[in-house]
Amino acid sequence: MSFWRVLLAIFFPPLSILDKGCGSVLIVLLLTICGWVPGVIAALVILNNPDK
Repeated sequence: MSFWRVLLAIFFPPLSILDKGCGSVLIVLLLTICGWVPGVIAALVILNNPDK
């Protein structure tokens, strides 16, 4: 997880996980629409997951 990805996840969460798949982007986008904080948390969790 690079510094730039973390900054991007804080300012625009869906853009930071574009390479993780369409489903992840949609989930983070919906969470960001519902509230900025859930979108940021979801993006950081997805970025921190070493499996993908």
